[in-house]
Amino acid sequence: MKKVAVVFNGGTISMKVDERIKAAVPSLTGEEIMSMVTGIEEFAKLETYTFSSLPSPHMTPNMMLQLAKFIEDLLKKEDIDGVVVTHGTDTLEETAYLLDLAIASKKPVVITGSMRSSSELGYDGPSNLAASICTAISEEARGRGVLVCLNGELHTAAEVTKANSMSLNAFRTPNFGPIGIVDDNKVMFYRDKIKGRTFEVDEIEDRVALIKCAAGMDSKLIKFLIESGEKGIVIEALGRGNVPPAMVSGIELAIKNNIPVVVVSRCFEGRVHESYGYLGGGQQLHEMGVIFGDTLPGQKARILLMMCLSITKRIETIRGYFEK
Repeated sequence: MKKVAVVFNGGTISMKVDERIKAAVPSLTGEEIMSMVTGIEEFAKLETYTFSSLPSPHMTPNMMLQLAKFIEDLLKKEDIDGVVVTHGTDTLEETAYLLDLAIASKKPVVITGSMRSSSELGYDGPSNLAASICTAISEEARGRGVLVCLNGELHTAAEVTKANSMSLNAFRTPNFGPIGIVDDNKVMFYRDKIKGRTFEVDEIEDRVALIKCAAGMDSKLIKFLIESGEKGIVIEALGRGNVPPAMVSGIELAIKNNIPVVVVSRCFEGRVHESYGYLGGGQQLHEMGVIFGDTLPGQKARILLMMCLSITKRIETIRGYFEK
């Protein structure tokens, strides 16, 4: 029987409502959560660890990197066949993506959580945890990078995003759909996705800002970020990768100061491309030296830019990681 390490890292899955303040707060231990995953001992041997009990808005890129190293140490153990990590859903996709970029092991790593606390009817934590453990022991899950498992669906860390603030199927993969499902305790993959690059990073450069573009915006925010010492800027641009004309001077100034600027789309689906040649259009931005982030959402482009800046400051090298 395979052995899975379950790492508890806070989030709604570990919360219940405090009657005094009428709101969910961290309350449950890992052992208490596991006691609700009935019958799982018939499928795998389990070892449990506690990394933190934090809600996901409290996670930082530095903590994500520490978690990656914690998981890597577990994966080095010969008797550990896979790792499952619990996480709050608000920043789950960012942590999952950083783990995917930082962990090179072929052993399955599965991130899960819950949309409802243990005080709510339909608490989904135990079922998500059970499905994740079934995924971690699956031979077909090996070599696929970090996977996200909620609501019986499997997504790659590089593709998934939280698309709904409350529903059980909150996590979606734009453009492609889930990579697989867990049905009747069995894992089925419907398509292949090659795991991307891995970065060997000891310290992460977290001075990277994210700006959401809207009609009529100018360069004030960009110039402020340059003066504040930010090392990289990600812009969620309009449509195919276009910005209002008043933002162009700020972008140009950032690039002249050797600050990489990555453009992605604020649209839920689709990719950026140098389709338009007007002032502020994608073609002009690309010719100026802006890096295009393909289908990545802003929050993941920011994580990738942090990892890139942790190993190089050369814009053209960074461009290769995003555009090739």
